[in-house]
Parts: sequence; structure tokens; C-alpha cells
Amino acid sequence: MQTTFTAEQLRDPDTAEANKILRTCVHCGMCTATCPTFLLLGDELDSPRGRIYLIKDMLENGRAATELEARHVDRCLSCLSCMTTCPSGVHYMHLVDHARRHIEETYRRPWPERALRSVLARVLPRPGLFRLSLRAAALARPLARLIPGRGTTAQRLRAMLTLAPAALPPRSPMQEAPLHPAEGTRRGRVALLTGCAQKVLDPTINEATIRLLTRMGIEVVVPRGQGCCGALTHHMGQHDPAMAAARANLQAWGAEIEGQGLDAIVINASGCGTTVKDYGFMFRDEPEAALAAKISELAMDVTEVLDRFGYRPSREAPGLTVAYHSACSLQHGQKITALPKELLKRAGFAVKEPAEPHICCGSAGTYNLLQPGIAQALRARKLENMARLDADLVAAGNIGCITQLSGDALPVVHTVELLDWMAGGPKPAKLSA
Repeated sequence: MQTTFTAEQLRDPDTAEANKILRTCVHCGMCTATCPTFLLLGDELDSPRGRIYLIKDMLENGRAATELEARHVDRCLSCLSCMTTCPSGVHYMHLVDHARRHIEETYRRPWPERALRSVLARVLPRPGLFRLSLRAAALARPLARLIPGRGTTAQRLRAMLTLAPAALPPRSPMQEAPLHPAEGTRRGRVALLTGCAQKVLDPTINEATIRLLTRMGIEVVVPRGQGCCGALTHHMGQHDPAMAAARANLQAWGAEIEGQGLDAIVINASGCGTTVKDYGFMFRDEPEAALAAKISELAMDVTEVLDRFGYRPSREAPGLTVAYHSACSLQHGQKITALPKELLKRAGFAVKEPAEPHICCGSAGTYNLLQPGIAQALRARKLENMARLDADLVAAGNIGCITQLSGDALPVVHTVELLDWMAGGPKPAKLSA
């Protein structure tokens, strides 16, 4: 793709990167075949190629974003399926992230949307505040159907109440403890990112991760000072809050590296993992560039760590069939596709994958709150494909997907909960309900 950025524009590192990405695109349109929003809406501007044209025009002309760019870029799930499909290697993730920041800084959204985005950015990354908000939402949940209107604001309010769990699990002292010694001979030492939303919505995921790793001889630390990975605000275009969250993690993990060292930074929410693995790029022009690059190298999905240290089950096969849901951030963002299924098979499960495994379930961070109509359509499509498998349960590697797919179909658990169970841990409570 030909671009016409000026020399002055290209002095900005983000614009120079965008120019490089744009020039990689050859307009072939193969990305449209795997884009969920183009699949549903059929609008070229809701495809990666269409969004690339909008972003190019906006950035090249150095102008503020308009409602048109905001609408179509907002509809992008950042599922990154287009990056898997693209034969030219267009790094769409970095381009759309830059566009989101430009839109956030130059476009004034309607006040209801500004208010919602502000609330989400403040509440979701803070576990204590998030817990209080969920309790309030649970009380108001029965009123969701009574919210009048079919407009965007009404849809979003209904989605927020509907997605809120009716009851929250109790706080987990285990995931808050700073150190979990290895059982037997220590084979490794890792830091665990316990996350923000996940530690409130489903702390059993972190508990299963800690139990399993320590039984395998791996010491697990939960560094003080770590918190949200920054993905939530990063994908909303809120650059400074995202960098502040990431910087806090760099400091927390950096202290562990300088202390007793780390073999890996374990992440069991693939959306977070994709972002942490990108810290090297995010901080490429910052004073922390070298540390961020090191952190990106150490960041590993929990399945990568389990495979590296030789996961083996200790129980007989349970005779259950698992419908494996491949989270977009895992298969497209981190390029981890076969490993989780291999581990599940190693643990004794029969594994099936639904049709259209590359199509997003509609969770995508805050997407199911900001774009509930599209998110619900994608959820229904995914669940319909899952139902054809005659499986006993669903396994996924991302808390967003687990939340999105839970509720009215098969039980949905994290992959690590099943692997922990088969290696001596407790049976996941959702399978006993």
C-alpha cells in the first residue's frame, strides 16, 4: 500500500510504525474471510482492510477522528484472526492500537459512552472496586429486562447487568499469598500474574495454577505491586493509564528478577498474556525498554510452562469429552494452538473442537459491554457450534471467554483446572454442580 506521510510526521515513532505496517498491506482482502464483524455485518468498513483504509486516511491527513472512524474501529474485536490469515504479515494489532489511541485523543464521544468507558477503565482493573460493583450489579440483575428502549445505551446497561454473576466466589487467601514453595526438589521459580477481573470472578483458576505448579516442583511467587496488565485501557485507546499499569508490573517483576531470578512469568489469562508479551514493543522508546524486552521474553502462557516442565497426570482418564474453545488471544495473539489440546489429551480427556474455531466468541475484553449486539450474535454462533460436538464440558484459556460462554449451556472451565484435577487436584466445582 502506498503512503504519503511527510518527513515531519514520520519523526513520530508511532506514525513511523503505522507507515511501515500500512506499506505491508497489498489490498488482497483475504482478511475479510476470517473477520467476525465482516462475517456478521457484511460491511467492508467493518473488515480489517476497510479499517486499514480508514486509519490510513485519518493518520496521513493528520486530522482528528470522526464518528465514522470511531464507529468502525470500535466494532473491531482485536481478535487478530486477520493476522493469522494475512499472507503479507500485516501487523494489524499495532496499527489498530495506534488508531484507538488517536481516536481517544482526538474524538469526543457522546457523553453516555464517555461515562461508560470511564467507569470500565476505573473499575475493572481494581479488584476491590470491581467486587463492590459486581455485588451492586447482582442486586439489580433482575431489573435488566425492565430497562426500556432498544438503543445502544439501553443495550449496554442490560449487558452489564446480565453478565454480572448472581453470586461471587469468596476471596482467595491462596492467590494473595506472596510465596508458594515448591513441593520436593525445586525445579524452577516463576512469578504468577493473578490478574484483576479474574481474581474476583474466578479465583479457582489461580488456585489451580499454584497447586499444579508447586506439585511439579516449581516455586510460585505473587509479587507485591503487580496488578492489571494494562490490556483493558490499552485496547480502549487510553495510553497513559495502560502504560502506568504495565510500568508497575515491570517494577514488580524486575525486583524478582534482580532478587532470586525467574524462569518465567506465568499468565493464565491469554488476553493478558498477549499484552505482556508485547511490553517490549510498547516500551521500545521508554527508559524501561531493556527490562520490558526481558519481561516479554519471560512471559509464558500457563500451558507453555506446564509443557516445559513436563506435565504428567496422576489419575486415570475421567472418560469425559472436552469441547476446546481456542481463545483468540491465545491462537491469534500468541500463536498457541495445538499445545492446550495436547495437554488435555495427555491428561486423559477426549478433545473436540467446534466448527469455525478461528471465529471470536464475542468477549474481547470489554467488547461484550460496549458492543453487546455483535457480542451476543457471536456468542450464539459459538454456542451453536459447541452444541454439535456432544461434549461434556467446555475448556478455555481466558477468563473473558469463560465468562462469555457460561450461563446456559455446558459447564465452562479453565484448561488448567482440568489439568490440575488430573494431576492430583480437586475436581472443578462447576463439574459437580
